[in-house]
Amino acid sequence: MLTVSDLTYRIAGRTLLENASAQINAGWKVALVGRNGAGKSTLLDLIRGVLQPDGGDIRLQKGVRIGFLAQEAPGGAATPLDLVVAAAEERAQLLAEAAATEDGARAAEIHDRLLAIDAHAAPARAAGILAGLGFDDRDQHRAMASFSGGWRMRVALAAVLFAEPDLLLLDEPTNHLDLEAALWLGEFLRRYRRTLILVSHDRQFIDDVADHVLHLGERRLSLYSGGYETFLRTRREALARQQALAARQEVERKHLQAFVDRFRAKASKASQAQSRLKMLARLEPVALAEAEPPVRFEFPEPAKLAPPLLTFDNVAVGYEPGKPVLRRLDLRLDPDDRIALLGANGNGKSTLARLMAGRLAPMSGEQRRAPRLACGYFAQHQIEELDPEASAFDHLARLMPKAPAERVRARLARFGFGEDQVFVRARELSGGEKARLNFALISHAAPPLLILDEPTNHLDIEAREALVEALGDFPGAVVIISHDWHLLSLTADRLWLVADGTAKPWEGDLDDYRRYLLETPRAAPEEQERAAEPAKRDARRAAAERRQALAPLKRALREAEQRLATVAARKATLDRELADPATYAAESRPVADLLRAQAEAAQSLAAAEADWLAAAEAVERAEE
Repeated sequence: MLTVSDLTYRIAGRTLLENASAQINAGWKVALVGRNGAGKSTLLDLIRGVLQPDGGDIRLQKGVRIGFLAQEAPGGAATPLDLVVAAAEERAQLLAEAAATEDGARAAEIHDRLLAIDAHAAPARAAGILAGLGFDDRDQHRAMASFSGGWRMRVALAAVLFAEPDLLLLDEPTNHLDLEAALWLGEFLRRYRRTLILVSHDRQFIDDVADHVLHLGERRLSLYSGGYETFLRTRREALARQQALAARQEVERKHLQAFVDRFRAKASKASQAQSRLKMLARLEPVALAEAEPPVRFEFPEPAKLAPPLLTFDNVAVGYEPGKPVLRRLDLRLDPDDRIALLGANGNGKSTLARLMAGRLAPMSGEQRRAPRLACGYFAQHQIEELDPEASAFDHLARLMPKAPAERVRARLARFGFGEDQVFVRARELSGGEKARLNFALISHAAPPLLILDEPTNHLDIEAREALVEALGDFPGAVVIISHDWHLLSLTADRLWLVADGTAKPWEGDLDDYRRYLLETPRAAPEEQERAAEPAKRDARRAAAERRQALAPLKRALREAEQRLATVAARKATLDRELADPATYAAESRPVADLLRAQAEAAQSLAAAEADWLAAAEAVERAEE
């Protein structure tokens, strides 16, 4: 369906793509991955013809319809349902022609075609897509002008999904979605019958949807079969083979050079020396992948506070007097809690986050906060409010007026700002760099509580992994709102569900919540809801009992997985160190110590794998 041949594209003197090639077949679901700034969005623009390449070409099958998620959704008096149904252009054209034609034969042809494309079911199908993206029946018939920008983007997404193009291009489609809508979208795209190219930094979303991964790195394209986890494993193995080959070649090169240096002057060995010089000349160097600097996050260690950090007793909170968004809040937060706030957009997750951060005062009820409780509060609007003319150093120095410049730079270095970035103006920073600066700003006072409201929207996959690692090392409490399933699964050990005007602990894990969402119809009409309520109550009660029984087993499984990952990473580090020829020339650490540590790591890995297998079997038996 799509062939990219020797594609080259430059912008502002920088080469984003150079002799890049790839072929994508019809029906494939391809995740386009790479670091921020690598050129993923640019490649999508090249594919749809908005940009023209400097070299090479892009070929599409004749007649292929391309669908692309527009960056702006229309407002006005039209309703979401009207706009989505109108996205089926052939249907709209046929209906208009049918209304205008007086030719009976042509009218019959039109009606046959309308039947073939199932045109009469279009409104119901459009309503189903809108419901999946969070629009109830009432919202589907409201004017677009009454919605915020994020909800308008959902309508634009619904329209492009409804149109069912032959080639669907989606660039970060989950950025404006909550976790619930992102799960629905993943299920929809997994069943999508046509070709998809998806740019996303959500590992779990990619694994749910993609059957191929197209990696853009070092200005080239590399295609891998399978999801993101398969891509990572295959790429690691290829890089390891490449490094091992380069190491062996370097040993051979040194051996040949030593012979030449030793015997070049001896007449009896002159011919052998010349032969080895020719061998050296023919020894093509292995082209190692360019090392990309690792992304870094490191939150400062906070002071330890006695529990609880925060309690709410029958608290109500909102923005307008007499109109609470949330009520009957009976919650407690301790210093080591890692809590994810679940619930659809509009249910009050951000309101609860602001209340916990001290940005909103309770309307009623009792709130108790620990003395000296400080909070680092991350929200998307903070990134937009950065002073465009001030540098990262300027922003942080304003918050640390008594700190010497060296300390300010050191604090920025914890979040990946090197000497070349510290004094760059905010307007010249990328979205990911602005997010990292915001992390530095909210944590400047080493708060014991971090509240993060959608912290990953501007972060690529590597930066998200660095954030996961930093939150794992952070000894304080964390409350997080995110549509990134992978981030939540590795960060949160408790879940609070914000729904029905309150927030309560969710008894179960994320997998239970995922099943609950996928098994529960979203935004059903009120009559269906009332008729189904008794059965749903029984189902919820049974599901709660099942989740409660499985919770300790799943907790043990997650702990075993974390131990296994830690031990495996340790052994991989030792394996790489022992495979490096430089290790044997260094005097800082005896090789015997490394070998002993490697053997111990291998034993620990075997034990961790056995523990994980036992925990997984226990969960499987309980589920059966």
